[in-house]
Amino acid sequence: MNHLRRRNFLKLSSAFSLAPVFAANAFTTENPPVDVPPATVNFVSDGLVLNAAAYSQLLADITKKKNLTADYYSQNGCVEELETKMANLLGKEAAVFMPTGTLANHLAIRTQAGKNSRVILQHESHVYNDTGDSTQILSNLNLVPLGLDKATFTVEEVSEVLKRTAGGRVASKVGVISIESPVRRKNGQLFDYEQMQQISALARTNNIKMHLDGARLLLASAYTGISPAAYASLFDTVYVSLYKYFNAASGAILAGPKELIAPMYHERRMFGGGLHQVWPFAAVALHYLDGFADRYAKAVNIAEDLIKNLEAHGAFKIERITNGTNIFKLTVKGIAPKTFAENLKKNGITARPNESNGFNLLVNESLLSSNASTLAQAFVNSLK
Repeated sequence: MNHLRRRNFLKLSSAFSLAPVFAANAFTTENPPVDVPPATVNFVSDGLVLNAAAYSQLLADITKKKNLTADYYSQNGCVEELETKMANLLGKEAAVFMPTGTLANHLAIRTQAGKNSRVILQHESHVYNDTGDSTQILSNLNLVPLGLDKATFTVEEVSEVLKRTAGGRVASKVGVISIESPVRRKNGQLFDYEQMQQISALARTNNIKMHLDGARLLLASAYTGISPAAYASLFDTVYVSLYKYFNAASGAILAGPKELIAPMYHERRMFGGGLHQVWPFAAVALHYLDGFADRYAKAVNIAEDLIKNLEAHGAFKIERITNGTNIFKLTVKGIAPKTFAENLKKNGITARPNESNGFNLLVNESLLSSNASTLAQAFVNSLK
């Protein structure tokens, strides 16, 4: 798998200790839940989404093994422990828990924009498409979308916006550039790293703040060999999801400079996000954060070997996402996708047909419960 820099990523993973993986149910983000029996391999999620029974049991196990301290209105206790670990991982001075990624992105952009209300971001980003115009309605920000139907916009496009803004008859400056990577609406495609670096340099020259919607940032690191801290160094603030692959029931982390992050709990509460207790989220996220890089590297290796096995069989066609991460497309010959999915389920695998009569298969830790040859045989057996 020449697109994955194995040795670089293994260096990244050495900072983590190995932790056990618990059986889980899973579903694709932004889609209705899929019925996934416990202890099966799923290709429908970035991570393990625990059902109520599994989550409760895991939480009970964690509390027995660790002397957890509960938080108070999302502060202190194991929440603070999680914030500290995530800040260190991302190379930032401080981090704060947020109940959702939507709020994390919003408050990061709002706080840094100040009176410079124009915000450059991707046309395909979550902030632009999936938040109900919240930044415009609640924070009076003017979103300037670039890169229609692309994961990446270019430094030249940014320069053109800055030039046009400077030439306006009424002063209205760009306050923030927000970048999402990987991009969910582009099937996990990455924002071009060279362009990211150039845009960051241009922003700093023009005193414009940079925000990274890095919900799936650690997945990006797995496929590029670029550490989370290296990515985050190009940005003033960065958000990372706690539920997508750290398997918390909900939650997000927003990291950045201490002077910005330390008082952020006031903004969080103003927006209704000062939850009384979130330790059940933080405890599970901490559990899966420990050792994640090592485990996920192994899952990626299993997936790569599985892809090779499937490509060698005439009934399967694999399509890679250009500059992608943990999603690959599968087309199956000679059987209806719905029937194939039902057969896979009988063989202990959950997959969801897409709109193109194929499958988008997502790589996650559930693959660790099997191996490439066993999975490949299950795919072949499901053809009939």
